[in-house]
Amino acid sequence: MERSALVDRLLSNINNIHELGRQRAFELGNPFYAKYEGDGEYYHKELPTGEQYLVKVKIITDENDMPVRIEDTIIKQLLP
Repeated sequence: MERSALVDRLLSNINNIHELGRQRAFELGNPFYAKYEGDGEYYHKELPTGEQYLVKVKIITDENDMPVRIEDTIIKQLLP
């Protein structure tokens, strides 16, 4: 089975892996979380609508230490 040119292009620069995660999160209707340099302990939260926030994240796990959900607290809204 041949890989598409798009897949080859994406895989040629592995530094863009976060973009694939972002795209998939939005396809599922979920927000995308990313940690950027200079944000300290906080994360960027981007909604499919384009709104961006700086948030504090708490990951809730089950008895097997598997992530179940993410709870976030908005610190401030960021300009797009």
